[in-house]
Amino acid sequence: MLTDHGIRKALNTLAEAHSEIERAIRLVGYPRSRRTEHSFESLARIVIGQQLSTKVAATIAARVDAAMKGDWTASTLMLTPEDALRAAGLSRQKIGYLQSLAETVGRGELSLESLSEQSDAEVEASITAVKGFGQWSAHMYMMFALGRPDIWPSGDLAVRVGFGRLMGWPERPDERRVIAEGAVFAPHRSALALLCWHFYSEAPL
Repeated sequence: MLTDHGIRKALNTLAEAHSEIERAIRLVGYPRSRRTEHSFESLARIVIGQQLSTKVAATIAARVDAAMKGDWTASTLMLTPEDALRAAGLSRQKIGYLQSLAETVGRGELSLESLSEQSDAEVEASITAVKGFGQWSAHMYMMFALGRPDIWPSGDLAVRVGFGRLMGWPERPDERRVIAEGAVFAPHRSALALLCWHFYSEAPL
């Protein structure tokens, strides 16, 4: 599980075998847990945060929270007027994605209760079947809401850049290289991804 203790333990294991990890930890320290609840709200917030900075996403999410009166459920979202969601800062596209999520959950086509019992591949397939949810969204949910230990979000730009810097590569790696080179860090790639994000934002250039 991706608790602070679990993250430290996983990264210490990697550092014993990989000098790059040991050096990165010395430079920036350990990343902190970013766990969220396994819930409809967490899925909805992933949609809100797509292609936005953390600060902007948090501002819009707070406004959506107010529009929904704090009741992050599929039924409440469907009853929330689109004008209110637009006023909160959501694009029409993201409103459509949220409504698609709510409809899918409401019809029972996506069972949140069963996700925790599914394999990583099954969870990814279940989430990406919802309109507006791609592999990146599934990876974020598996890491932060389900606490899966070996998720490697190679499609995330900050992970790719952070991984390249951490490894000491002179050029930014493409996703294919990140997937291939990251394979040796299994089964602790979720902790590595957190370190990559931390390294991306904290390590001196």
